[in-house]
Amino acid sequence: MATDTLIKLNPIFINPNRFNLRECSNLSPKSISSLSCISPRLISRSHVNPRTLTYGENSSILSPKKKIPSMIRCQTSLGIGRNQKWWEKELKPNMKSVTSPEDLVGSLLNAGDKLVVVDFFSPGCGGCKALHPKICKIAEKNPEVEFLQVNYEEQRSLCQSLHVHVLPFFRFYRGSSGRVCSFSCTNATINKFKEALEKHGREQCSIGKTKGLEEKELVAMATNKDLSFDYKPKNKGVNREKIEKDTILSRSRTSKEQDEERSLLISPVGIV
Repeated sequence: MATDTLIKLNPIFINPNRFNLRECSNLSPKSISSLSCISPRLISRSHVNPRTLTYGENSSILSPKKKIPSMIRCQTSLGIGRNQKWWEKELKPNMKSVTSPEDLVGSLLNAGDKLVVVDFFSPGCGGCKALHPKICKIAEKNPEVEFLQVNYEEQRSLCQSLHVHVLPFFRFYRGSSGRVCSFSCTNATINKFKEALEKHGREQCSIGKTKGLEEKELVAMATNKDLSFDYKPKNKGVNREKIEKDTILSRSRTSKEQDEERSLLISPVGIV
């Protein structure tokens, strides 16, 4: 974004032999245009010929024939910051984005007895976008609850391994109980979310180790060729071959089925 910036040229910038632009090092010569008559061609990043510009007594720059004010206008492209995406706005300290399968597994295990809400969303899902501000307000009112955001477009293989096929979608996890509920809701059915939060958000002390994801979900992620997730099953009763077969079948859907699924994911009101 082009922005006009006023820079005062004072004695520390100039000496008799060199016009120092160190304090303007982020500006290119071509980006500086004078309010009066300094041409960008006369300004280099390191110095200007002293015969061209000399310093006067009244904090002004003098050329042989014309007096120039000590303020120059600099038009430059400043990286003030990229525009935030809708899912990045209004985030609270107890909300974080999941960046990988390991991140999700670790966040759930490290939460201890805390209630963890996993929020699956897609940037193109209208229902997700409409619901986001309310989820942020709920997170602000419940700082003891952790909210994990999973971007379906960035973590598609992870979501498929967890059998998440509708959005917006939520899963609640707590201590040794692991997943206590899962459901989809929209802006119109936000009470479903509030009721689940009230039911599972009460203070409690779990007996046993924090569970996190189900064993079959961990195996499904480990067998997904699109994920670099390593896991060795602890439960010998888990049929790794069957899970791997189901994962392959899930990933080998026809293009028509994938288009139908995607149309559901980005529906303007979401899916209940």
